Amino acid sequence: MAKYSKHNKVSDQVKDDAMKIARANQKPGQSKEQTKLIAQGIQKGIEQYRKKQSEKKRELDKKLKKASERITSSESSHGDTTMNDAAKADKLPWILLLLSWLGFIAYVFLG
Repeated sequence: MAKYSKHNKVSDQVKDDAMKIARANQKPGQSKEQTKLIAQGIQKGIEQYRKKQSEKKRELDKKLKKASERITSSESSHGDTTMNDAAKADKLPWILLLLSWLGFIAYVFLG
């Protein structure tokens, strides 16, 4: 059986809300059939509004996901450069120590 049917099933709450709105705006002398037709129109309007809002929400979620992916990718690339800088920083004290000892030895033997 299909997970989603082609015809959207309307919840009872939407039907009740649409009927309440139609009855609240009912004109004198209006028949029950006309009120039901108005309620169906209101019901369709509510469905369209909800669909539109869910589409907007999905689009916003997509944009947020893309933005968070860009942020994490930029952080990871920035993290790689800091790792390279950290490796260079670890070598610097040893290089300076070696140069100072070579300078000291050169000063003692040549001076």
